Amino acid sequence: MPKNSKVTQREHSSEHVTESVADLLAHQEPVDYKRSVLNVTGEAWDKQKEGDEDLDAENRPAWNSKLQYILAQIGYSVGLGNVWRFPYLCQKNGGGAYLVPYLVLLIIIGLPLFFLELAVGQRIRRGSIGVWNYICPRLGGIGYASCLVCFFVGLYYNVIIGWSIFYFFKSFQYPLPWSECPIVRNGSVAVVETECERSSATTYFWYRETLDISNSISESGGLNWKMTLCLLVAWSLVGLAMIKGIQSSGKVMYFSSLFPYLVLVCFLVRGLLLRGAVDGIMHMFTPKLDKMLDPQVWREAATQVFFALGLGFGGVIAFSSYNKQDNNCHFDATLVSFINFFTSVLATLVVFAVLGFKANIMNEKCVVENAEKILGYLNTNVLSHDLIPPHVNFSHLTAKDYHEMYRVIMTVKEGHFKELGLDACLLEDELNKSVQGTGLAFIAFTEAMTHFPASPFWSVMFFLMLINLGLGSMIGTMSGITTPIIDTFKVRKEVFTVGCCIFAFVVGLIFVQRSGNYFVTMFDDYSATLPLTVVVILENIAVAWIYGTKKFMQELTEMLGFRPYQFYYYAWKYVSPICMAVLMTASIIQLGVSPPGYSAWIREEAAEKFLFYPTWAMAILISLIILASLPLPLVFILRQFHLVSDGSNALSVTYKKGRMMKDISNLEDNDETRFILSKVPSETPSPMPTHRSYLGPGSNSPMEMSSAPNGRYGSGYLLASTPESEL
Repeated sequence: MPKNSKVTQREHSSEHVTESVADLLAHQEPVDYKRSVLNVTGEAWDKQKEGDEDLDAENRPAWNSKLQYILAQIGYSVGLGNVWRFPYLCQKNGGGAYLVPYLVLLIIIGLPLFFLELAVGQRIRRGSIGVWNYICPRLGGIGYASCLVCFFVGLYYNVIIGWSIFYFFKSFQYPLPWSECPIVRNGSVAVVETECERSSATTYFWYRETLDISNSISESGGLNWKMTLCLLVAWSLVGLAMIKGIQSSGKVMYFSSLFPYLVLVCFLVRGLLLRGAVDGIMHMFTPKLDKMLDPQVWREAATQVFFALGLGFGGVIAFSSYNKQDNNCHFDATLVSFINFFTSVLATLVVFAVLGFKANIMNEKCVVENAEKILGYLNTNVLSHDLIPPHVNFSHLTAKDYHEMYRVIMTVKEGHFKELGLDACLLEDELNKSVQGTGLAFIAFTEAMTHFPASPFWSVMFFLMLINLGLGSMIGTMSGITTPIIDTFKVRKEVFTVGCCIFAFVVGLIFVQRSGNYFVTMFDDYSATLPLTVVVILENIAVAWIYGTKKFMQELTEMLGFRPYQFYYYAWKYVSPICMAVLMTASIIQLGVSPPGYSAWIREEAAEKFLFYPTWAMAILISLIILASLPLPLVFILRQFHLVSDGSNALSVTYKKGRMMKDISNLEDNDETRFILSKVPSETPSPMPTHRSYLGPGSNSPMEMSSAPNGRYGSGYLLASTPESEL
């Protein structure tokens, strides 16, 4: 403040202060919002508290480098879903044709909303709770809902990491333990385990040796101690990665984000050298164009885009909150979104190359088994030798020769053909068998790897990749919990992180009982989908309709140094909210049309069977959805009716010289303005700095900012860096 200013002169005099607050504002330079002698806030200025807040802002952790931050965002968004969910959806929904709706929805929904979360986190530099409390206190429940969803997802997601850890350590054997069925002795006779013989070696190892699964969700069966120990290891790894915040988790990202790409490239090269790999890739890229007209395909593509980028979890906001405010988050959003897409395509190429190889192996097995049946029928005169083409050699039978025999026999024995029990053994049928989720990683992939040369090496690499993919996503998910809680409640980072991991491990024991896999399915299907959709819709509405799209674009223009494309204006204002509302409606309809159920493994039948959830499980399922969504209406009601103060309904004006302070509560906006500036609202200048105004799409040259030599705005207005002018 200049030495010749009125306030400075009067501080050295004993004159009574009579100037209005408006006079003071008119003669003074911009002053710091909280440190100024004129304090207009919801509470009296507390010097000690202000010092603590400044220290907290200065000491807020930051990424060591831009590369570390980008790798963290990639590690968070690229997860297990890219490896097993995306390939399954691609196979199920038209192969190459599925990539079109996915890419379209990524551009019109995924990229704008991902950019929005990056921008608000970077601008406000707080976790999800602090960000949404700041933008719209009545919608502050968004942050708490995100934390709850992150907790639910983290509970079961870490169980998958535990399974991968178990397979990782089992991979250091030759031959691999899931390559052959176990032999059991019945007295003096050695026989193959019945359950394994009726299914397959890899299926048996997964359901019996790994999970030791019960026949239904109602049969607990007690804890599986092998999986309990693996879950403990998984939570220990996550805790160690999170304990020091981004300083430690950022370094972990160098390995956990890059290593999966190395493994995927190695698997792709190895896969392309396998017999039948080309069949699998051709099957992937053969588009079924009629599928593009199916609304269900678009719904599943939208859901995959939504979860692939981690929208609504709070992890994206948490990571971006450690950035500098001038970081180009638009570039980050575009880069991470398309890296995520190309990673999904790369993983799908690997999966289909391996599945093509596996399909050829299984098809050859089918041909051999059915050729033996035909030989048996020939020896028992059920079939005539005249039906077999003369060039067919049973000792070197090819798939082409078998299909020729099959067609001849089917034509001649048309009336009794079904009684022969012969299979067509078509490669296309094998490729069309849909394998998703854990079945793809722990059954289909493991079975294919048993046929690889040096199979233990490839198995070790594959499951180490899964562990890294899982850890990258878990670090982001846990940051969505720890960052907002630490920012809001000022708890000690180390203590809270350790306590959170221990509590999650204890609660997660429900997933490592013998029926635990069914609870994993329940949480995966229902704990996040609907609540997260509501969360993201409210995030979009809070920024675009409550805070204001024009104002938000103006803030982005100042923060980034350039004006974002008009595309984002329309996407945030109209396109994204409408698309998300349609997705939410479709999800609710799907939930009502298809009664919730799960695939149970029946030991006696050695096969999967679809079962509906019992009443108590339905109660848990509904409770998960309600509990995750509860903070949204609860916080709104508490703040709407002023049951919990958010600081917006109190005003104090303090003038240091005269020790004068006037507190006014529950003022209307117009009354507050009149009190501060002693004028009617229409005559008062805006207390905001003269920002470059963004008037929306099609606006002409906006009013330029006038800056003082010290970088602050002129005309006696507040600093651009004060809370009133921040996002």
